[in-house]
Amino acid sequence: MPEHVSRRRLLGIGAGLGTVAVSGLVLSAAWARRPAATGDQLVSEVSLPQSFSVPLPIPKVLEPVASTAEGDRYEMVQIETEAEIIPGHSTRLWTYDGTFPGPTIESRRDRHVTVAHRNELPVPTVVHLHGGRTPAASDGYPTDLVLPEGWTGTASHHGMADDLAVVTDVQREYGFPLDQRAAMLWYHDHRMDFTAPAIWRGLAGLHFVRDDIEDALGLPGGDHEIPLMIADRAFDADGQLKYPSLDPSLTGEIGVEEPYTAGVLGDVILVNGAPWPVHEVDTGLYRLRILNASNARHYELEALTEDGRRLPLVQIGADQGLLAAPVRHERLPIAPAERYDLLLDFSGLPIGAKVRLANRLGSGRTADVMQFHVVREGASAPIPETLANDLPEWNRSEAVAVRDMAFRAGRMDGRHGWVIDGLPFDPNRTDVTTRLGDIEVWRLIADVHHPVHLHLVGFRILGRGTGTPLPHDAGLKDTIALRPGESAEIITRFDGYKGRYLFHCHNAEHEDMGMMANLKIT
Repeated sequence: MPEHVSRRRLLGIGAGLGTVAVSGLVLSAAWARRPAATGDQLVSEVSLPQSFSVPLPIPKVLEPVASTAEGDRYEMVQIETEAEIIPGHSTRLWTYDGTFPGPTIESRRDRHVTVAHRNELPVPTVVHLHGGRTPAASDGYPTDLVLPEGWTGTASHHGMADDLAVVTDVQREYGFPLDQRAAMLWYHDHRMDFTAPAIWRGLAGLHFVRDDIEDALGLPGGDHEIPLMIADRAFDADGQLKYPSLDPSLTGEIGVEEPYTAGVLGDVILVNGAPWPVHEVDTGLYRLRILNASNARHYELEALTEDGRRLPLVQIGADQGLLAAPVRHERLPIAPAERYDLLLDFSGLPIGAKVRLANRLGSGRTADVMQFHVVREGASAPIPETLANDLPEWNRSEAVAVRDMAFRAGRMDGRHGWVIDGLPFDPNRTDVTTRLGDIEVWRLIADVHHPVHLHLVGFRILGRGTGTPLPHDAGLKDTIALRPGESAEIITRFDGYKGRYLFHCHNAEHEDMGMMANLKIT
């Protein structure tokens, strides 16, 4: 893709056989059917490695510092470090415990986890366990800052009332009861106004919740269960991360340079922090735990053999855990913050075969994600016909409220921004109030791509537009990818905990520029 990519192309705006006007934009019907991404792409200046030449790293699993009958305690330090991402170059990163991705936490359903985070970075931070069913005090509200030692800057935002923030110095303990279904969650920085550049610099990691239902299925485990955190980045001529912050110190003016306000896309695809890696496999069945940790890039994944044959991607789980039954895909779209639990079977392939995980929404080098190289024989395994029986059943007739919400471009502080129902985020304002235990239906509409995420709760997708859910909408979700000009309905029960939570767009640049709202559960 050339350096000066057409904004009309990446926003999904343009002429077509049919168009629809949404919030003042003209959106191509073709783009609504097959989205690419909303945003502009940075172009790397460093010499990039050949695809499929770097081995896939597997993030280390963090050991607890203490385990008792009450639960497990972990400790992490948030620190700047350097790592070789582009071969031959040392890249400065902001990390959890010195690695990118951060270390993985493995935990059990209903077993309490405490994570003590120490902030040794130059700016305040916030930790959010994305997908966690978490009490409000540990959910990572964007103004609940952990200040670095000696911090002299402001600890409040936009005239926020002092009693609305819980600010701590240097260290904070986050408590996660994990009274939820087995799933792959992820943790990342959630500081107000600066989430996007903080994640871009490396503040993201995985957290698995396991349970007996999952264990009983005999799914692939050990080295046959592979976490894959996909994230795009760009690099300058010195091999440093390239990002168009208005204030690179992340202490003053918020947002990004004007060409990138719709979202920042990189031209290098990283998997577990490595560019276009390769992973050696056998001829058995593998479980791929995939997270799209990109700021704004969407992917449409497919597994292709060297002769162009497409291997099925068998979906067994979504954001919030296992499906009721497997769903077979030839291609699978995944938006920022979405997770998919997939089975990929290499049986029947000869030793030496190569399978490319491709991105049909990419062009040039962004059309590749990684490669699997079959190097040895392995034992195949059957795919279970049924999976989980603990998915919640909510009926529309039980809903106590139906809410309409529009996600679109708008104004924030007199500049271009992104808003929900015409309003940019204000931590002093309550946008939605609901009661603990209430079931609600939310109708969401987008102008361009908006992956909408709800904190605390999972939801089911009831339909898109006037139609039914798409095949990949199965199961319990916490993020829904709205395509340009699209509407969707979701249903959820607001259970778990009382307090103040968020819902927002997980295009991280949209989030920083106003596209969040407050949810109060009473």
